Amino acid sequence: MTPSAHTDSDHDTVVVTGLGATTPLGGDVATFWNGLIEGRSGVVALTDEWATDLSVRIAARMAVEPTEVLPRVQARRLDRSEQAAIVAARQAWHDAGFTGRASENGLDPLRVAVVIGTGIGGVTSLLTQYDILNEKGPNRVSPLLIPMNMPNGAAAYVGLEIGAGAGVHTTVSACASGAEAVAHGLDLLQLGRADVVLVGGTEACIHRLNIAGFAQMRAMSTRNDEPERASRPWDKNRDGFVLGEGAGVLVLERASDAAARGRTPYAVLAGAGITADSYDIVKPDPEGAGQRRAAESAIRRSGLATADVVHVNAHATSTPAGDGAEAAWIAALLGDSAVVTATKSMTGHLLGAAGAIEAIATVLAVNNDLVPPTINLDDPDDGLRVDVPDKAREMPVPAALNDSFGFGGHNVSLLFRKA
Repeated sequence: MTPSAHTDSDHDTVVVTGLGATTPLGGDVATFWNGLIEGRSGVVALTDEWATDLSVRIAARMAVEPTEVLPRVQARRLDRSEQAAIVAARQAWHDAGFTGRASENGLDPLRVAVVIGTGIGGVTSLLTQYDILNEKGPNRVSPLLIPMNMPNGAAAYVGLEIGAGAGVHTTVSACASGAEAVAHGLDLLQLGRADVVLVGGTEACIHRLNIAGFAQMRAMSTRNDEPERASRPWDKNRDGFVLGEGAGVLVLERASDAAARGRTPYAVLAGAGITADSYDIVKPDPEGAGQRRAAESAIRRSGLATADVVHVNAHATSTPAGDGAEAAWIAALLGDSAVVTATKSMTGHLLGAAGAIEAIATVLAVNNDLVPPTINLDDPDDGLRVDVPDKAREMPVPAALNDSFGFGGHNVSLLFRKA
């Protein structure tokens, strides 16, 4: 079966009509996408005083501060992860042709939903306020600490902004959180529980304690002298991931509703697969069995054949343990037909937001017939079949997979095809 011969009806077909992002490569989708295609790295040295004694002194911070975009009064009431989510959600909402609240756009608020994932939530605000508690006493702790710290805070604030009444949900599945949010949005639409869903992920946890914790696990790159070359999925000299921050949000709706509004979709969200390894709390299954099952489930749900999938935006975080297993099962499942790339080589790892911004990258690859490169892949691991080093590639992309996996054994694959 070819992508053009898909079997899903317009009633069931779910399309992407809006995109929004704030990332280490740029504060909007166009800048983010251009950065990927140009092969730019968003990783920088940490010059903060608190980082001087850390073994890891690099990160991928948002290129545009949310406080430069949001009104000062609003920004002060939000955790950084919530700020990022609102910035990305506003972009996506406007990109889909909406302004203001749902009811102002002829939408029934009771048919509009939000699903925003996060791996850690407002932990930075929690840690900051803990310092204030110890230094200045309990009466100086912010009364906004709890809504700043709530994992569901980002989704709740987005829901408040657009007036979503069909449900405001939060997925918390470590580094698969953003992708799982997208999958949940697909379910809400295909089960008839909503007509428009904002989906995505957000994360902002670049903090001394978080970096120290990951570093103690030996999960992070210590290539402090070469920040831009630190994230290097599949390279023999990779030594861990680089922590990033940001948010990505997509607007999903049924194809028939988008057509009635005169909107041209970016792509179809044709399938999603969710599985669990139940293997280890932090280590991936070395065989990648659960990851492969997620991809197979997404393909099966889409109605496409395996051979139709010609591109994979891999999870590939630049860790010695994780990259090889993923590349191996992708090669076994898709053979030589799929072009596999790792955009984390440029963005770093945005944890709970990673699946969302990578879903956007996959949507744009399908929409533009253009595959981003993997940078810093100077010396690939022996036996690994990966592609597109250093330079983007123009090629037909009728359908593509986006993989996201998280601590705890969470596996999510999303399949996008041309609209």
